[in-house]
Amino acid sequence: MLTRCAAMELGPRGIRVVGIAPGFIETPMTEYARALPGIQDAYVDTIPLGRSGSPGDIADTAVFLASDEASWVSGTTMYVDGAEANKGYPELARLLNLF
Repeated sequence: MLTRCAAMELGPRGIRVVGIAPGFIETPMTEYARALPGIQDAYVDTIPLGRSGSPGDIADTAVFLASDEASWVSGTTMYVDGAEANKGYPELARLLNLF
């Protein structure tokens, strides 16, 4: 709702508002997944495009959104996740034998 409301408020001033929702991106924030055996594979198994994302994937989206080609895009969130949100997330507790 934040992007929708902000787009409605700021649109008349020529300001577009778009959120970027990253999926499993290989950054220091997801380093734990590479440190524990099987965790990164469990995430990648839930990503229909079959790979982790890179910081470049997010940067490319931001560059597109800042371009004239995206001049009609506002009030929404772009999921840059290889369709991961459509499928779900791995059951890490079961993988780590926590339950």
